[in-house]
Amino acid sequence: MAPLNLVHLDSFLALSQAGSFTEAAARLGIGQSTITQHIQRLEKALGRRLVARDTHHVRLTADGEALLGPARRMLELDRGVASLFGETRLRGRLRLGVSEDVVENRLTAILGDFIRQHPLVDLEMTVALSEPLRQMQDAGDLDLVFAKRHPGETHGRLLYREPLVWLAQDPAAMLARTDALPLIAFPPPSITRRAAQEALDRDRRAWRIVCTCSSLAGLTAAARAGMGLLVQPRSMAPAGLKEVPAADLPALPDAEFVLLRRRGADAEVSAALERLIVARMASPAGPA
Repeated sequence: MAPLNLVHLDSFLALSQAGSFTEAAARLGIGQSTITQHIQRLEKALGRRLVARDTHHVRLTADGEALLGPARRMLELDRGVASLFGETRLRGRLRLGVSEDVVENRLTAILGDFIRQHPLVDLEMTVALSEPLRQMQDAGDLDLVFAKRHPGETHGRLLYREPLVWLAQDPAAMLARTDALPLIAFPPPSITRRAAQEALDRDRRAWRIVCTCSSLAGLTAAARAGMGLLVQPRSMAPAGLKEVPAADLPALPDAEFVLLRRRGADAEVSAALERLIVARMASPAGPA
């Protein structure tokens, strides 16, 4: 077997996360044809078919799925060596703001990679709702924010969007209620809370807030207890809750996830964390 090219592996991982050659090329800043060539050369080196394509989707074959873990480890090792022996190692401080639901979901691997690759950077993290994080950044208290934005807003670098969904411990029992629909929500200003209220108001459905909590863990506990409906991005639906059929409640907008960098922040340090977030989070599938 021919030695594997790390650049080809990087393109392979980007494709596995993006689900399309076009999106993978955009993330890496190279041409779509280049991504195609990288995958073809990787398949030739391994003597295996890694990607199955049709007119609508790109998916990994069984061999492609098997390659994901080793590919990630090879690239992480390469980045670690480069960081250890590079002429310049990043130093400084980075104040990161992350929305509550993102922290609960897939941030651990990203932070672990960043700390290993840049041990001389002091990383400070603040967890809050998206709107307060933006306010803190405007006040100069945060350098980089990873959060949601309202549909139609243009601030920040769009990473991905995905549907918001209604969730409940027992959707049938919840829909059978004859009184106002009970909602479980973050306190205002909350993007998911506002989306739920506006959707029900447009549909002329009565609602009431039965639980407010700034912690997703608290909201999840209330929803699992059957207290009411919870709105979350589909990929972030907590275990133990079921999605309410789309036809039974009014449609919700997509959630948009963005990165916002403060002017004046250390560009090199911020860019290093941005690259990790984009590589692992720029699709609902996220990191494995």
